[in-house]
This record gives sequence, structure tokens and C-alpha cells, in this order.
Amino acid sequence: MSIGSVASLSRRDPRYLQRLFESDGTTFSEFLLGQRLARAYRMLCEPQSAQRQVSAIAYDVGFSDLSYFNRCFRRHYGATPTDMRKAVGN
Repeated sequence: MSIGSVASLSRRDPRYLQRLFESDGTTFSEFLLGQRLARAYRMLCEPQSAQRQVSAIAYDVGFSDLSYFNRCFRRHYGATPTDMRKAVGN
């Protein structure tokens, strides 16, 4: 997913979308990363996902590199995905 593909789907100029994110003090890439991490967090906390491997969740939310996912998750939440799962009891 790229800002170009989103712009095309929404029939907007990519630069217009970039300015929208800039006005919020972020970038499209940072926004997308945050959304993916939030979705992974929710999945790790859901009882129905308790048997799923962390790697499967990472890939499902759009990460292709498990090490990068783990680093980003830890930086964002202050804990590894596995530690977070244990903390919520899944």
C-alpha cells in the first residue's frame, strides 16, 4: 500500500494527501505503521487469536519482516508482542 495507490483510489492528488498528513504532524508511512501495529495489538489481545503464532499475525497486518515488526511493536508499546500476549493472558 502506498500513498499513490490510496490517492488513485480516492481520486486525489498524492501531494494533497501528503499535505493532509503533514498538517497532523505525521506522514502516510507513519500513519500506516501505527494502524498496522494497532491491529496487531488488538489481534494479540483477542481470545480467538490465542493459538495463532505472532508471525502469522504480523504477516496478516502487512509486515513482511518479522524482526522489523518486533522492533516496531516494542518501540511503540514498550513490550514485545509475545510479552504483550502473556500480559493479557492469551
